[in-house]
Amino acid sequence: MNKSLIENKFSNQDRFINREISWLKFNERVLSEANNKDIPLFERVKFLSIAGSNLDEFFMVRVAGLHSQIKQDVESLSSDGLTPKEQMKGVIKKTKELLYLQNKIYKNLIHLLEKNKITLSKPNLLNKDEKKQLHKIFLEEIYPLLTPSAIDPAHPFPFIGNKERSIVLNLQKKNKNKTLNSIIVIPKALQRFIKVGSSKKAQKYIVIDDVINFFISDIFPDHIPTGKMIFRITRDSDVEIQEESEDLVQSFELALKKRRTGDIVRLEILENSDEQLVNFIKDKLNVVNEYIYTVSGLVGIQDIDQLCRIKHSQDSFKPFKPREVERLKEHNNNFFETIKKKDLIVHHPFETFDAVIEFLNQAAIDKKVLAIKQTLYRTTLDSPIVKALITAAENGKVVTAVIEIKARFDEESNIQLSRSLEKVGVQIVYGFAKYKTHAKSSLVLRKEGSKIQTYFHLGTGNYHPVNAKIYTDLSLFSCNKFIAADVEKFFNYVTGYAKPKNLNKIAISPINLRETIEDCINNEIKNAKKNKPSQIWFKLNSLVDSKIIDKLYEASCAGVKIHLFIRGICCLRPGVKGLSENIIVKSIIGRFLEHSRIYCFANGKLMPSRKAKVFISSADMMPRNLNRRVELLIPIENKTVHEQVLDQIMVANYLDNVQSWQLDSDKNYNKIKYAKNDSFSAHEYFMKNPSLSGRGKSKIKFKPKKLQLLNFSK
Repeated sequence: MNKSLIENKFSNQDRFINREISWLKFNERVLSEANNKDIPLFERVKFLSIAGSNLDEFFMVRVAGLHSQIKQDVESLSSDGLTPKEQMKGVIKKTKELLYLQNKIYKNLIHLLEKNKITLSKPNLLNKDEKKQLHKIFLEEIYPLLTPSAIDPAHPFPFIGNKERSIVLNLQKKNKNKTLNSIIVIPKALQRFIKVGSSKKAQKYIVIDDVINFFISDIFPDHIPTGKMIFRITRDSDVEIQEESEDLVQSFELALKKRRTGDIVRLEILENSDEQLVNFIKDKLNVVNEYIYTVSGLVGIQDIDQLCRIKHSQDSFKPFKPREVERLKEHNNNFFETIKKKDLIVHHPFETFDAVIEFLNQAAIDKKVLAIKQTLYRTTLDSPIVKALITAAENGKVVTAVIEIKARFDEESNIQLSRSLEKVGVQIVYGFAKYKTHAKSSLVLRKEGSKIQTYFHLGTGNYHPVNAKIYTDLSLFSCNKFIAADVEKFFNYVTGYAKPKNLNKIAISPINLRETIEDCINNEIKNAKKNKPSQIWFKLNSLVDSKIIDKLYEASCAGVKIHLFIRGICCLRPGVKGLSENIIVKSIIGRFLEHSRIYCFANGKLMPSRKAKVFISSADMMPRNLNRRVELLIPIENKTVHEQVLDQIMVANYLDNVQSWQLDSDKNYNKIKYAKNDSFSAHEYFMKNPSLSGRGKSKIKFKPKKLQLLNFSK
């Protein structure tokens, strides 16, 4: 069945899951981990915090986008045929369902923490000595930082920043009928939980919001509070710039200032809040009822992980130290000799991110290295990657850094980073105004004899040392001359707008990445029609692009077996009769954040085989990645690396049942059930087993028996 027949038979709502609702269901899976009795208590608390942080960003960007469209009377439809107003209605409904679940989980976790002698108490429940201690803390550490703002004709309503918590008070002057309202914005510099008591075995904490409320008479000695309410706002934080701007950095700096005053898209309040004060704040902030969200226990749930910074090893995951890359040791840790011998892939965080750092460190001090080119999307000012680039520039290398200042919520740090690098002689390029440069690449040019040898690193993740300990990503190291020539063209494209032609191996968006994926899908359709083995395996973060989804439907209708491992958003509906019966969608949520993008095609042989086409990429299948970002799709052709990516990484994702959720045809995710004696965790497996291309001459077998027995033709 081709695309036109599919469109005639199935409406948009039949074919696509709404993007925003799919994201909320992803966050629901994250939140569900806070309810998972099989993981340590502190990790459950952290998942509750992560779900809160995720929701913040969702409102700041996605909900803000819908709000803006509604405000401007935009009537364009989503891929599933909904107007912005209809989408917003669905988002509000689903968010309130999520908050109901969050409230239940919060209360349960607080109860479990109490059993573990970590108590979240209230000031009025403290004994005399504890109250005295808390008062001392308030007067010395909290009170000096507070700035109460009276609200009257002489004092207009104060500005409240994004994600700031505030206390609004109704106060009556002692012995008089005069009343006034006042706002106290709680400084972000203050820690959220205040420890009281001296017991080492039991930990007792008070939320700072409650501390301020309890000692309000110290702030307003002449008034009696007749009403108090804590609230938190979320603002539109999306950034828009003019593509024709003459100075991209200046344009961004202006846009970032506007972000701070963006429209309010969410008002969080505690349940049972004073109705009069709710109405007062709602009117002052111009917030409609639909944008008010009620929580229990804690406004700003993402801070809850601060309770877990105590050293309680039994309540956390066992510490995991990433493995060294054994093959490097066989070549005296010389990267250039190791890469020259054979390609290798380093699988983060199971194998150390230090390998990426060391590659650049060696390039920075190697006298034969002439030049280094590097993309930077998300990193830190003190990143060892940045330090290596500075060292290289100081050593006389020609260093070029392509810095993407449009990386959301890292814009300011990236502008600062670019200025710091520029001072030491690094050539800074900001790429395109129209596109984000999202590709991850390092290129090293080394003089060897009379020739210049090119070495490169291509990755699926960011050059961020913190993320590299949490995100599962792949780093390919190679000196393949055909791919190297393509990477050189890629850098010329982003630095000089020289559109690459006649690429040897890689594909680049927005030039030909979409077409490459579609051609591979078409090849599987052709093989299915010839009764040849035909399968597609994708591992990615998000599947949103409607054209790619329709192409996968077409493949399913032709008989191609499709397995999709999608951590987050999935707008495709699997298992629909006559449309997607041959498609299975799984989502893995666990200790590490699945982040690598891998695309595999059977190519006429049963999966997994060395004949399969395998690619790694920086790109998800989303319109932004395929149309509005510069991304790379890299073929994996080295036999050992190919086997590692397909037979090891993808098969482990295929087999995982401990951390996996399956999407059904009714758009619901269900946790996969398993027996203890038949369980398989991809994360546990990778923590215990060395990778193929990085293990060197190690005799350790990487395949458990279960992998060998599986019939992949099903």
